[in-house]
Amino acid sequence: MAEITAALVRDLREKTGAGMMDCKKALVESDGDMEGAIDWLRKKGLSAAAKKSGRVASEGLVGVASGPNIAAMVEVNAETDFLARNETFQNFVAEVASLALSVGDDVEALKAATFPGTSHSTQDELVKLIATIGENMSIRRAKVLRVPSGTVATYIHNAVKPGLGKIGVLVALEAASEIEALEVLGRQIGMHVAAARPEALDISNVEGSALEREKAVLREQASGSGKPAAIIEKMIEGRIRKYYEEVVLLEQVWVHDGESRVKQVVQKAGGTLTGFARFQLGEGIEKAATDFAAEVAAAAKG
Repeated sequence: MAEITAALVRDLREKTGAGMMDCKKALVESDGDMEGAIDWLRKKGLSAAAKKSGRVASEGLVGVASGPNIAAMVEVNAETDFLARNETFQNFVAEVASLALSVGDDVEALKAATFPGTSHSTQDELVKLIATIGENMSIRRAKVLRVPSGTVATYIHNAVKPGLGKIGVLVALEAASEIEALEVLGRQIGMHVAAARPEALDISNVEGSALEREKAVLREQASGSGKPAAIIEKMIEGRIRKYYEEVVLLEQVWVHDGESRVKQVVQKAGGTLTGFARFQLGEGIEKAATDFAAEVAAAAKG
């Protein structure tokens, strides 16, 4: 019998997208013959994942999970919105979010980690899911926030089930106040973040390049006013303050009353807001424009 080496298994996995254990079994069944192993996987429906890997996956779910002083959030993408209602897919996203609590938010480490209840990796579990369900999927990103004391609250907007939806938010709050009250405040801030889309926690966290771009735009707009340079600079300063109120979480107007600043609400509660994260499903993914008539014609030819 031919020796089934790790390199041979890896090569078959790269060619087919099937799981490591499935690839090893296929090579054993085919006595080490690569083409025979590929055929074996195809017959079992396990190499289908490779054919789907090039398709755009911009739907799916955002999932959150919590532990003491910690919370995690992940985005797992799929091709169709329909899959968000699939219980198997929902369970997978929930498990990956829970796994991130211990593994952290490095996506490659998450993929390599052993999937709960199995002896194989999370990536291998995903490949099996792709082959079973028939859609391309990917673990796109993850975020974990921790606090030494206090809470990391979670919020899911329009949840399809607890902890799963299309917009997710983590809010890290440090305070000596009761956890229950802090959780309520954290959830309220989560709702605010979901609606107001802040880009930075405080002014010091505003990305330098974004600030310079904003100043350049404002300077260009003001240059045609005919006003002296010193006046223009004061105009720009005023507009930058307005810019901060739009993009900085602590400077934003509290959506729940339309008057207070977020920083005032947090200070009144006796807490410190140390971090936040917001995931909106599919943001930043370039969706391919589809021509339905062309798809039908192509399918007819195939």
